[in-house]
Amino acid sequence: MSTINTLIFDFGDVFINLDKQGARQNALDLFELEDFPEDLIAINTLYEQGLMSTEEFLAFYTDNFPKLSKSQIIDAWNFILKDFPKERLAFIKQLAKDSNYKLILLSNTNDLHISWIKEHVLFYEEFKACFHEFYLSHDINLRKPNADIYEFVLNQNQLQPENCLFVDDTKENTDSASALGIHVWNIDETRQDVIDLFDINKTLF
Repeated sequence: MSTINTLIFDFGDVFINLDKQGARQNALDLFELEDFPEDLIAINTLYEQGLMSTEEFLAFYTDNFPKLSKSQIIDAWNFILKDFPKERLAFIKQLAKDSNYKLILLSNTNDLHISWIKEHVLFYEEFKACFHEFYLSHDINLRKPNADIYEFVLNQNQLQPENCLFVDDTKENTDSASALGIHVWNIDETRQDVIDLFDINKTLF
């Protein structure tokens, strides 16, 4: 059986809690929309991939929704971000201390979200320091679920896919990683917690 020597973690709904449904409804209400049009989804994706600056991103929204202020746009964008349970910090700190695995964070995120997290999650730097590599989509210009983001991580760290376990709450993301031979745990954030990683995936360890 392959030996897992590398753990790759998503950030949102794995470590920090998200309110995806609430954020979606809040934005639809604010923008007075029934659904998000393709151009908005495309802009959000570009921003998440670091292919558009925060200034350009906010300018797009204020141009398209002139009734809204920049701060209203930012608040709506950050509405999704919630609490970061301390036991998850303790879990990753213990993993880092034990030094049994290479630890990598791989997150689809953006400058505004990370700025909010740095301001509100007081132990962000302590959390970040637990990882050997800390990859944020807007920094590396790559985004899940595209295969090239996983290939980037494997190549940069000279990893074999069968030696890696990737934890993500989005099935599309774990499916594309699995297609490359990476072991995956598609965590159900409504009833599972990352701190139970080894109990839930004991067949791999």
